[in-house]
Amino acid sequence: MTARELAAAGVHDPVLRAAYERCRRVNARGGATYFLATRLLTPCRRPAVHALYGFARHADDIVDDVEGVPGQADTAARTRALDALDATVRQALATGRSDHPLLAALADTAARYRIEPAHFTDFMHSMRMDLHITDYPSWQALRTYTHGSAAVIGLQLLPVLGTVAPREEAAPHAASLGVAFQLTNFLRDVGEDLDRGRIYLPGDLLAAHGVYRELLVWCRATGTTEPRVRAALREAIAVTRGIYRHAAEGIDLLHPASRPCVRTAFVLYHAILNRIEAADYAVMDRRAVVPRRYRAAVALGGLAAIAAGRARVAVRGDGTGPPRTKAYRC
Repeated sequence: MTARELAAAGVHDPVLRAAYERCRRVNARGGATYFLATRLLTPCRRPAVHALYGFARHADDIVDDVEGVPGQADTAARTRALDALDATVRQALATGRSDHPLLAALADTAARYRIEPAHFTDFMHSMRMDLHITDYPSWQALRTYTHGSAAVIGLQLLPVLGTVAPREEAAPHAASLGVAFQLTNFLRDVGEDLDRGRIYLPGDLLAAHGVYRELLVWCRATGTTEPRVRAALREAIAVTRGIYRHAAEGIDLLHPASRPCVRTAFVLYHAILNRIEAADYAVMDRRAVVPRRYRAAVALGGLAAIAAGRARVAVRGDGTGPPRTKAYRC
């Protein structure tokens, strides 16, 4: 993280700056698409996004890997680690500070942007679900999980991104965007999740196409996509596209400075679905990846949108545009 970003965000304390920098490294290492889109935000917003991502990734890593042991590690150890994290988060949010090298940045971000503590409580609840739930019988059951694991991520980010409409009007679309991104990850990572014993495609959808766990395991082992599995994936993608459409309605409700970032993330994540379809739904033994050239082209489009937006603000004199304030430049 550059000193410019931290200075723009008003972060001057050396310990706090180090915490934000650590969160940035976590983001850069773990979320290529997410990190690329974040670069399109104004500098003062980037540290907060890194802080939120760093916390979420840390919790997710506890669920998936305790002390470097992947797969079916000791559930009791994971539970203890999550409980300790939850207690630390609650204290950090209550006091606005923390000695934890990642949570110090989270506590500062939550306080600066007045993010609802309930969003973090719901997130931790879904992380605990991953410790003992390996599949979901219906879309409704899966929605309970994705509310805490994905919808609240969109809601956490909304105060950072800013809106031009009442926040409650933009909130349902922000929640949908988080869910759409996560469902896309589920579709991309069917094989990898199965290795951890988890199935994130709802059971009622799978059953409607004659798909069951043993069939998915066989597909993973043989590297094939059986026709029934292909049909289930096709329907799941159709559902996910519907959620993307609802999310898209909220982009224009965001602060103009944040729209290029969100549009870029929207396009790049949505493109994963296109790649899955182009590969004839072959996700059991590989990951659908959006080519770097395409990611770069979309990011350049975002930069062009930012430049055009700044030019419009610079020349607008009719009083209809956003105010020329420090907050807007941010």
